[in-house]
Amino acid sequence: MATGTADRSRCTLLRRGARPIQSMLLACAAALVLAPASALAQDPAAPPGAEAAKTEPAKPDTTVVPILLARELRDEPLPLSLLDLPPKDLGVAGAKLAITDNNTTGRFMNQEFTLDTVEDSDPDKLIADVVKKVDEGQHFVLVDAAPATLLKMADALKGKEALLINYSAPDDSLREEDCRAQVLHTAPTRSMLADGLAQYLAWKKWPRWLLVLGPTEKDKLYADAIRRAAKRFGAKIVEERVFTYDSGNRRTDGGFEQVQQQIPTFTQGAPDHDIVIVADESNLFGDYLPYRTWEPRPVAGTAGLTAQSWHPAIELWGGTQFQNRFKRQSVRDMRPIDYNAWLAARMIGEAASRTKSGKYQDLVNYIKSPKFDIAGFKGVGLSLRNWNGQLRQPILIATPKLLVSVSPQQGFLHQFSELDTLGVDKPETKCQAYTQ
Repeated sequence: MATGTADRSRCTLLRRGARPIQSMLLACAAALVLAPASALAQDPAAPPGAEAAKTEPAKPDTTVVPILLARELRDEPLPLSLLDLPPKDLGVAGAKLAITDNNTTGRFMNQEFTLDTVEDSDPDKLIADVVKKVDEGQHFVLVDAAPATLLKMADALKGKEALLINYSAPDDSLREEDCRAQVLHTAPTRSMLADGLAQYLAWKKWPRWLLVLGPTEKDKLYADAIRRAAKRFGAKIVEERVFTYDSGNRRTDGGFEQVQQQIPTFTQGAPDHDIVIVADESNLFGDYLPYRTWEPRPVAGTAGLTAQSWHPAIELWGGTQFQNRFKRQSVRDMRPIDYNAWLAARMIGEAASRTKSGKYQDLVNYIKSPKFDIAGFKGVGLSLRNWNGQLRQPILIATPKLLVSVSPQQGFLHQFSELDTLGVDKPETKCQAYTQ
């Protein structure tokens, strides 16, 4: 014990620059590894009570707030790049970080947050498992599922004490004609993403768009959002072209040669345009377009310059320490779905700390009240739209490696919140569940 303490004191001096000698630094590292837990707990650099928080059992008067994560396992086509292969813990890792953050505050308020996960490829089995968990007392459910599964789950839980938070599906219909009063959304809608991108293109004065879309239903929905954004912000889609996808040789030797010939021919002869907008949500062909178009034009949409809820390179507004905490926990970069799941679980933690309660109705009432907002490392407080349950938030405009801009852009004004220039505004909503 005494030796460990002495070694750590010596390490502290080294960190202050007293003796910057390589051999001593190695000894310092060894001391840190070999020092007993009691010595580590006395390190002034460690947060007070950090070690105790890991080992001490919950106090008898602690309020436990269980959170359930429901994940539908789906067969998705492989992306073009191996760098885009989704991690197995996509979304789950973000929720786990939020639980850690919730408990950091909860320790001082006698609150403890837990995370339970259910996964299944069978939607009916997944819904049955969620209903069972809710009946057992897990009232807050974070959902990663297809839109049809989410709606069936919401209907199966109707009348029960259950709040669902969708963190993956961008479908506008889930917030509009198919909205449910007990379903909230941290995932931005396609219309929010398209509007965020359109505002930046309007600021750049690139109003002429060539739209290239894929054959899938998701591609068509994204294209619908792009058309809406073009009309809303004064752009013109000069032509639309559907890319017929052939997966035959994309990863075999010589495949790039076929693409190098195909893309210029596909984009040849288009009307004069400032930018190519691609709608390819499954990432099956969009990344082929940059640097291969007939005319030298930038590419945006689902490839090239993209609109996202989060980006692993953002450093503003405390983003660096947020990213670093996620990397230490998950040993990878945070992706948008991780961020959406983190927000969903943090909403519950924020409501619990503000209300000093763990009761379902207290938390739901606060989350849906005008008082609620949450810090999301985006420079402004994020709050819920009281007409459809969507979390309003800035949209990041980025390349694969760098943040380019943040929407809403300057000059796009709104009578209540500039964030409501992104996506469906209250006068446009088709949601009836929130008016009943």
